[in-house]
Amino acid sequence: MKVPFLDLKLQHQAIRTEALAALADTYDNTRFCLGRDVEEFEKTFSTMFGHPRTLGMNSGTSPLHIASLCGGFGPGDEVITTPFTFASSCWGISYVGAKPVFVDIDPDTWCVSPEAIAKAVTPRTKGIVVVHIFGQPARMDEIMAIARQHKLFVVEDCAQAVGATCNGAPVGGIGDCGTFSFYPTKNLGACGEGGAFVSRHPTVMDRAQLLRVHGSPKRYLHTEVGFNFRMDGFQGAVLSIKLKKLAGWTARRRAIAAKYRAGIKLAGVQLPAVPAYGESVWHQFTLLHPQRDALRTHLEKCSVGTDIIYPGPMHRQPCYASLGYKPGSIPVAEATSAHCISLPIFPELADEQVDHVITSVNTF
Repeated sequence: MKVPFLDLKLQHQAIRTEALAALADTYDNTRFCLGRDVEEFEKTFSTMFGHPRTLGMNSGTSPLHIASLCGGFGPGDEVITTPFTFASSCWGISYVGAKPVFVDIDPDTWCVSPEAIAKAVTPRTKGIVVVHIFGQPARMDEIMAIARQHKLFVVEDCAQAVGATCNGAPVGGIGDCGTFSFYPTKNLGACGEGGAFVSRHPTVMDRAQLLRVHGSPKRYLHTEVGFNFRMDGFQGAVLSIKLKKLAGWTARRRAIAAKYRAGIKLAGVQLPAVPAYGESVWHQFTLLHPQRDALRTHLEKCSVGTDIIYPGPMHRQPCYASLGYKPGSIPVAEATSAHCISLPIFPELADEQVDHVITSVNTF
């Protein structure tokens, strides 16, 4: 039996008729940049997750850039974040000339550690970028307590965590702003690039909206240097259709994760935690094993697709060599990168395929 790591064709085939009809309507009415399709998506997204407003954007990286600007980050500032993440989480900090300060992660959830954050705060610290990695919510109550104590601006990177909750609150609305990615492989994926920005602060939302469209409150008036970060109409149309399916897809991901957690018995394996304070949306099902590479080879022979997310933590990437982090300086993140392997988890997986993955892992 073959089990691919991910097969996007299955999801898109299921909504093909509805999606093509929506795209045809957008096309025929030339609603290409922002417009009604994006506005309808923004309203539905806000209602579904309890955000006062949502701004659709052209990627998941753009709202992170906007977040750094809204947080007032700049040259001479330090912003604490996790090295166990995709590069975009760090780019917004660097784009505005601030310094990313990488700290270690929680050994169970692999999200940034509040204890490590607290130790890293200096007079130069301006903010924190929290990443809800693999769909797991970070320990936001503790992080926000640190932020309040030191007057820090908190960005939640929810690229992998749309619909996750922390103590009942949807991620993205707990910090000062939240950012989302709708890259096609995400739990809520566009047919191309897409992203969103949310904030509970009206002034932050107003500035983000201004920056999204060339710093322009009205046509041909530019009150500050802005960007072209608009979501296009086609993506808004598709995302509105997918939003209606998201709860069911999330429930299926949770069911698959539960089967994996109950069925995988391999000696030496560390399974992902289920935090008591929140609910994951299981963007990835990642486990740790000291013989990760050999396990991956074994699974390949069993026709089970896998991926390594992420093989190299950000503090050891060449682009940040100037920051001077040495091997072993952030030990939990480095060990996690060295031992992690992600198994197939997408809503269209059949139970028989999930069982085959479990059997294949257990026979290593």
